[in-house]
Parts: sequence; C-alpha cells; structure tokens
Amino acid sequence: MLAIFKKELVNVPQELQSPVAYSNSNSNKNKAKLPPQIFKDFVTSHPPNAFSINFGDSALIACVPHNHDRMFCGLDNIYCTFMGRLDNLHSLNRQYGLSKVSNEAMFVIEAYRTLRDRGPYPAHEVLKGLDGNFGFVLYDSVAGTVFAALGKNEGQNLMYWGLAADGSVVISDNLDIIKGSCAKSFAPFPNGCMFHSQQGLMSFEHPRREMKAMPRIDSEGVLCGANFKADDQSRVNVMPRVGSEVNCAVWGSR
Repeated sequence: MLAIFKKELVNVPQELQSPVAYSNSNSNKNKAKLPPQIFKDFVTSHPPNAFSINFGDSALIACVPHNHDRMFCGLDNIYCTFMGRLDNLHSLNRQYGLSKVSNEAMFVIEAYRTLRDRGPYPAHEVLKGLDGNFGFVLYDSVAGTVFAALGKNEGQNLMYWGLAADGSVVISDNLDIIKGSCAKSFAPFPNGCMFHSQQGLMSFEHPRREMKAMPRIDSEGVLCGANFKADDQSRVNVMPRVGSEVNCAVWGSR
C-alpha cells in the first residue's frame, strides 16, 4: 500500500522531519524523493496486479490486493485502503446496517460517513471498538480529508509514514519504500493512534493524553523522524468531538 498527500492537505507533526533532511552535507543517495518517483518505485517493486488512483496533484493511493488482508474500496468519493483484519467485523456490520459480505474497507468508509455526517460519538470510541490487527488510510476527495489509524497491538508495525522531498506525507506498509523515499524523515506510525489531516495525531486508546515526540537515532548516529507516543504526564482538557457541534468534516477536533 502507498498513499501520498500534498502538504497543503495535511498537518503532520513537525518532529517527523529529520533535521538533516535539507542539510547541504546530505548525500544524493540519502535525499528524499518527489512523489512521481516514489510512485514509480512502488509500481516497479510490486506485482502487475497493483493499481492506483490519482487525484490530480493533491493525492495518490496505490494498493496491491492480497487475499483477505489487503483491501481497497471506493464509495461516494471516499476511498479506503485497509490492511489486516477485524475480528469483530460481523457484529460491526450489523451495528452499521451493512451486509454480511461487506469487508473491512467498506466498514471503515461507512463508519467515517456516520461520524462525519451525524457525529453521534467521538471518533476514538469507534476505533477503540475495533478488535484485530489493522491499519487503514482513508481519503475523502470532496472534503479533502485524510484519515489514518493503526490498531493498538504493540509490535505490529503495519504502517510507516514520512515526508517526501516536497513536504508531501507518504504512508505505506512497505518499509523499504518509505526508507528509499523519505530519507531520514520517517518513522513507524504509532500503534493505537489516529491521524486527521487538519487536527493532526492523537491516541484513540488514551484520547485525554497529549502526543509526545520521542527522538530517534539510526545506526549511523543520525537523528531521524521521531517516534510518537501518548504522554502519561499530560492531559487534554477537552474531549474530542465531532458532528453538528463542530465542523462535521473533522474527526477528533479539539
């Protein structure tokens, strides 16, 4: 899976940017790449059944369907690529009025639409109710909204994110693609967290805690993009809300 979103669409933590990214001493082989080259590398390194959707200069999503643990779905200008599985998918489908054959990507789109349009409860409550090892990236092409999340299972690095040479955010389950595309400005996407293009990164496991950047140094002694975790010593004063009380296109607004 590969998803690329222009920097005008997203508000990623500044700590994801390595201090050496634009250093004059940075060799050509360690420099980040532009989105067209990143996409070319992805297609070259994957089987012929890989496919992609391009949204002009704003976004790109590419996916390689693989049995039942790599899925893609598009509905009403909302697109989702899903990795892993949900152990409680059948009960979730019943809860949201979906058919028994609806897969995980379909469910995520329906859950997003429900929260976007009606907002009956905070987004983190929906994500906390998902059982299984999963990760997903969703793009609402009309609202220009990017939403991504990774399950709470520690040690399961299903997704990575980083910054391209033009500041676009790159999200992928392929570590080699991320390393080759983002140079030192990348990190594992944090478990138990969700990212919204306007509101940024937050923990859906611990929504009252602020996110803390943890410096990360690679084997060469170079400071890379930071890891992120919920800070035990901090608290958010206002619980995230969605729906009619706020901009309904925003998940997890504070």
